[in-house]
Amino acid sequence: MIDKVRACIEELHSIRKKMEDPAVYGDVKEVTKLSRRMKQLLPLEEKYAEYRKAEQAIADEKAFAGDPELQAFAAEDAAKGREKIPLLLEEMKRLLIPRNPDDEKSVILEVRAGAGGEEAALFAAEQLKMYLRYAEEQGWKTELLYLSDADAGGVKEAAAKIDGVGVYGELKFESGVHRVQRIPTTEAKGRIHTSTTTVAILPEAEEAEIEIRNEDLRIDTYRSGGAGGQHVNKTESAIRITHLPTGVIVACQTERSQLKNRALAMSLLRSRLYAAEQERLQKERTDLRAGQVGTADRSEKIRTYNFPQDRVTDHRANLNFSNIPAIMQGKLGPIVAGMKKWEEEELLKQL
Repeated sequence: MIDKVRACIEELHSIRKKMEDPAVYGDVKEVTKLSRRMKQLLPLEEKYAEYRKAEQAIADEKAFAGDPELQAFAAEDAAKGREKIPLLLEEMKRLLIPRNPDDEKSVILEVRAGAGGEEAALFAAEQLKMYLRYAEEQGWKTELLYLSDADAGGVKEAAAKIDGVGVYGELKFESGVHRVQRIPTTEAKGRIHTSTTTVAILPEAEEAEIEIRNEDLRIDTYRSGGAGGQHVNKTESAIRITHLPTGVIVACQTERSQLKNRALAMSLLRSRLYAAEQERLQKERTDLRAGQVGTADRSEKIRTYNFPQDRVTDHRANLNFSNIPAIMQGKLGPIVAGMKKWEEEELLKQL
């Protein structure tokens, strides 16, 4: 393990040398990549320095063996060193865990109703509120990109932008098919219904990370629908953008300003294209959009919300959580913490 740590320290020295070259700043992508990697390696360098200091303290105990006056101080420092080394080794081991460079990013959240009709749409609406409430509690900025209403107050599909440091690292575990089991309010016989929703958490892509050519876009304007008053319905402020090479279509109609809607739609488009590119480059990563959305079939799921038993089960980590009413009010802290710990344990196994 120490060999791996030393290799990382050498990599950090190499990055520092590259960052001293003015020519590198002509490539924004490269500077962004180097800066992120440096940020990841700095804590490891600090812990390794402490480890070397502890090792030196142990070595000094032998070196001062012939000096009674200094030996007492050396023995004390060596004892502290022996106590610290196992802790430092454990900390360095965790710092060696490969970090997802997207974890610090803001995200685009997408929620869609799946199997289950009206009940699925109702739960999709509740989930959207749950995530937005959690975001507000974390001090993140939220912005609705689009919302397609279903009958009976539900949501067919919706997307929101969540801005903040580390949002993707907190919410990425929500990606996938969510199954809900509960008795609908319209169910006279008290039978439990099963329905599904799909959630996609897309790391927001910066302009430097994904290039979109104007000639590859078809941009249409149309009148916004739904709530918003007369102004919304009279002006063509809504934007629909089609990325011709891939066929990806995004839309935004939540703002009165056509320019604002266009900017938000472009942000959504970049994130979708970035997610698709990341999946193409790293097939083993299944937490991005194509791998996370699935078919929304009832049997394909990452998490189950069992309302009669007041239990939320994450099937990847085999973790159970109670107090569904609080969870649906945005109290996702225990779930996020549990999933982070599970991910760390899985990555440690790989090490």
